[in-house]
Amino acid sequence: MSAALLEARGVSKEFPNGTRALRDVSLTVDDGTIHGLVGANGAGKSTLFTIIAGAIPPTAGSLRWRGEEVSWTAPGDSRAAGVATIHQHIPLVPTLTVLENVYLGELSGLYRRAPLMERYEQLCERLGYRADPGRIVEELPLGERQMVAVAQALATGASLVCMDEPTASMAQAEVEVLFDAVRRLRSDGMSFVFCSHFLDQVLELTDTVTVLRDGEVVATEDTAGLDEDALVDAMVGRTLHQMEDERATPLAPDAPVLVNARDLRSPGRLDGIDLTVRSGEIVGVAGILGSGRSELLEALFGADSRCSGEVTVRGEVVPHDVRARMAAGFAFVPENRVRQGLVPSWEIWRNVSLPDLATLSRRGVLPDHAAEIDRASAAITELGIRTPSADTPVTSLSGGNAQKVVFAKWLFGGSCVYLLDEPTVGVDVGAKADILRLVRDFAAQGNGVVIVSSGLEELLAVAHRILVMRAGRVVAERATTDTDEPELLALASGLTTVTGASRP
Repeated sequence: MSAALLEARGVSKEFPNGTRALRDVSLTVDDGTIHGLVGANGAGKSTLFTIIAGAIPPTAGSLRWRGEEVSWTAPGDSRAAGVATIHQHIPLVPTLTVLENVYLGELSGLYRRAPLMERYEQLCERLGYRADPGRIVEELPLGERQMVAVAQALATGASLVCMDEPTASMAQAEVEVLFDAVRRLRSDGMSFVFCSHFLDQVLELTDTVTVLRDGEVVATEDTAGLDEDALVDAMVGRTLHQMEDERATPLAPDAPVLVNARDLRSPGRLDGIDLTVRSGEIVGVAGILGSGRSELLEALFGADSRCSGEVTVRGEVVPHDVRARMAAGFAFVPENRVRQGLVPSWEIWRNVSLPDLATLSRRGVLPDHAAEIDRASAAITELGIRTPSADTPVTSLSGGNAQKVVFAKWLFGGSCVYLLDEPTVGVDVGAKADILRLVRDFAAQGNGVVIVSSGLEELLAVAHRILVMRAGRVVAERATTDTDEPELLALASGLTTVTGASRP
């Protein structure tokens, strides 16, 4: 029986904004094994990786490394112990060579190439793969960069490599090369934690799988005893045949077309997207990380300068420009509300009035403070924002109330199309219900909504149709009355077998 290499015992993590990312999580990785880690977006996988890497401390619980309790306070601590973490966005220096990246921690001023080359050749023999040591990393295809990252981890003497979505943008041939290397290193005694949304790859590669849901471990099983349906069931948290109880009110059959987007393309982001939104319709967008969901919203909002294609609102072509799209009625609620949706140091009233200052100014020049306060006060009442006053800085609000302020920015400005990117992420159950009610009410007034969410149950409850994206393309479309969470998850994950609700 393998010995425990890493143990997480009762690990919990609560962030200052009140978000509980992990709840009493326990995980054991044995020597010479590949341990799978799966869960929907927001399940807590990346948070757990970050704690194991020593980048953030747990709120409660402990880590044990080779049987001894450890308290890593910085990434350097875990690296020194023998833990390497490879993120989806590969942390290599693009302007350096392969050799320099592999031995990055050993470079200081002028270095001797010959000794490094000798070690590099030995390392490549162990890895079973050799990248040209003299090539600049930014010239390499993505799959080869991922192999360089594995070589870098190997060069540090790592005993455990945590891989976060390593195959998200890799071609199948590149995936096979990576998997061959991982299996070869496992037979040599190394251990891996493999985190991926591609469930077929998890089932193919790993020895054991742990499933996280809403920050908790809901299953840890030998992979050999699992099939696709069982894994999806654990992630979704309900049986395959169970449907969501709540669905959107059926759309009027004669509802006019509000938005028509044709052949939206952006290099490396979108590959020919067609989208129609009718008056009163809520269109959900599902997909795994890197599928192009957020990129689609940015293209519709005019924020992607490289995007081509045509967008019309009520039959009129709207130029590819943020100001033109806003004037046509588009409103964008981004996933990262702090960086993109709010000015954190400003009060509620200033954030709420920001998109519509011309209307709230005397002669369109001098801000009308009283009018701004009135609008913010109306938004606080209408949206149920919990705050002492409109003068409260948004940094003092909870995640749910801060998100309501983002909605309030667009509430009174004549918007007719909401583009919502993970609108309920990081908010509590009560705030989530309030936000979904806002979405339904907005659409019920004859407006249109395009909503991206990792919470498939949310999309099923609020949307009329759901588009499933992979690799910048729409790969499936389902009416919410004809699908369920397991089917959507399977479609988004690229599983070969789809089991779920009846489909046309």
